Amino acid sequence: MSFEGRGGSKVGSGGLASQSATALDRRERLRRLALETIDLSKDPYFMRNHLGTYECKLCLTIHGNEGNYLAHTQGKRHQQNLAKRAAREHAEQRVLPQPSKKVQPRKRVSTIGRPGYRVTKQFDSRSRKKSLLFQIEYPEIEDTLKPCHRFMSSYEQKVEPWDKKYQYVVFAADPYETIAFKIPNMDIATTKGQANRAYSGCHAQWEPESKTYACQVFFESNSEKKYNSGNGGPTNVPPPPSMMGQGFVPPPPPK
Repeated sequence: MSFEGRGGSKVGSGGLASQSATALDRRERLRRLALETIDLSKDPYFMRNHLGTYECKLCLTIHGNEGNYLAHTQGKRHQQNLAKRAAREHAEQRVLPQPSKKVQPRKRVSTIGRPGYRVTKQFDSRSRKKSLLFQIEYPEIEDTLKPCHRFMSSYEQKVEPWDKKYQYVVFAADPYETIAFKIPNMDIATTKGQANRAYSGCHAQWEPESKTYACQVFFESNSEKKYNSGNGGPTNVPPPPSMMGQGFVPPPPPK
């Protein structure tokens, strides 16, 4: 940049540059340097609008050309906004709960059929509690796997019409098909002291030697009246139809 002919300069030498001229020369040098080193396609804040000008989405500023935008990115305002954005993202990451384990996606396994099962109705005269014992056989299951079960309400399934009188207990283990049993929608027994601990809740046990998964479900004795006293329903509930060919157990007849 030539400063010849400026005030206070000798003939043939560069003149004294003003503050605005020095700033203009500095921005031009930064623009040329940024064009050589920075790839605008990787800048998340660089955007070209419908008018042909360029915008900075971080600072909400408009620039006439790419060089002007690059000079803006080297300025104090843009750098301060970058620091504020980084501090805010760091604070949000500390507040959000981090997962303790990395969830592994479930691998695709081809099913080999439905497992064998046995269902036994039980009644304990001392505690006056009814129970169901499910014994599911998985002879071809891998040694490192273990079956699991869960209770499902009538509103979760999409195969049969909703019926609030029933619920389902579902058993799953790869590579076998998932099976479900339809049971009365009665309250599951809860533990009340050491004396009733043997008749509380749901007990599940996996026997690796025989490859049998046993699950015993106890029902509250006082929930039978609530289950049968609804809209004058029948005392003997007929066994429900099978769901998708899966095995279901009819509810025990009330006494």
